[in-house]
Amino acid sequence: MSQIVALADASRDGRSYSDGAFRHQTIDAALLERVERYRLERLRQQMRHHEMDAVILFDPINIRYACGSRNMQVYSQRNPARYLYVALDGPIVLFEFSACLHLAKDLRLLDDVRPARAVMPQYSGPRCAQHTAAFVDDIQALFARSATQGKRLGIESAPTAAVSALGEAGFELMDAAVAMEGAKSIKSVDELSLIHRSVTLTEAAMSRMEASLRPGMSENELWAIFNQHVLATGGEYAETRLLVSGDRTNPWFQECSDKIIAPGELVAFDTDIVGCFGYYTDFSRTFHVPGRGGPNAEQERLYKMAVDQLESNIALLAPGMSFREYSRRAWPIPQGYRENRYLDIVHGCGMSGEWPLIAHDMDWDDVGYDGDIEPGMTLCVEAYIGHRDGSEGVKLEEQVLITEQGIDRLSTYGYDEQLLGSSAS
Repeated sequence: MSQIVALADASRDGRSYSDGAFRHQTIDAALLERVERYRLERLRQQMRHHEMDAVILFDPINIRYACGSRNMQVYSQRNPARYLYVALDGPIVLFEFSACLHLAKDLRLLDDVRPARAVMPQYSGPRCAQHTAAFVDDIQALFARSATQGKRLGIESAPTAAVSALGEAGFELMDAAVAMEGAKSIKSVDELSLIHRSVTLTEAAMSRMEASLRPGMSENELWAIFNQHVLATGGEYAETRLLVSGDRTNPWFQECSDKIIAPGELVAFDTDIVGCFGYYTDFSRTFHVPGRGGPNAEQERLYKMAVDQLESNIALLAPGMSFREYSRRAWPIPQGYRENRYLDIVHGCGMSGEWPLIAHDMDWDDVGYDGDIEPGMTLCVEAYIGHRDGSEGVKLEEQVLITEQGIDRLSTYGYDEQLLGSSAS
């Protein structure tokens, strides 16, 4: 059993997920403020459940979730140059990259903004130890201002020396990711308005990319068309480079390259894009490259299998179903295709790929964990079909919302009618 708990009912705003109202909400300052306050309350609810007196967040996505601050997201994912302190009942303090304090001056949820301590050797070299000691002093002073007066501290993505120093100072350290993942797993109706906008703009970028697909261009050139439109319409960055063609579509997880796309090949693409408002859009499609007539029989067969896998597993989703039951009942991958299967059936999606991750039945004893599918979860259903001895594969994925009655598709791009062949509607 996973130790992450969604706790859906305690922080819901009372509106139904089933009426699709999020599609019609005006995105304005009031909505954005409601989203920020909802996310902070979700985090504190989880901290309370896991008995954490405070958390320190280094992951820039978690910082943004908890207080709304965005700054150098990709840079901060590999450099612990900024961090956020959130007390269960006490101050919220952003320790910002020292030259960037002005970026947080208008953030509503913060009680204070201070320069971050140089707790990584890249910045402070042999003086790192004294900066780490000052970091611990800061945290002790903030704990003294908290009503709980406890010393149970959640922390994630921190430098090893900082974690060790906090332990030596007497803090009872816990993994803050447990609280963060539980918090992020249930979206409010207001959050869904932002997610819907991100999906819509990502679909427009994919449409432009698909319309530009021609033999003779490189994978990198095609992928650049998608990214240009994402950035021009308010999106932020791609987390992966999963656009491949021809024999590079099987096995999956090969990266976009300078390979020239040939007539009649398949092009498989996974968006993996942090779109507008910092929300992750994650759906996949596979296209047929024009130039040699229609798809061949093997391409159509692979595509129809992937559609069957995806649609069967979407139809299976239901609120209240356990992860274990879902895994047992999922579409059975035929022999010959299991070796190249995707790594999971379903994963969460919000400001990044998130908890939960539902494992295949055949992988359950190794990586599976249980939990419940709950209304307010936004999930990505994965499908990949590529034979162990085959030359091409098909990647499909859909992003959906779990509602009180079932599911609502967030991504609605549609399938390639040529690849569906005679079954196309």
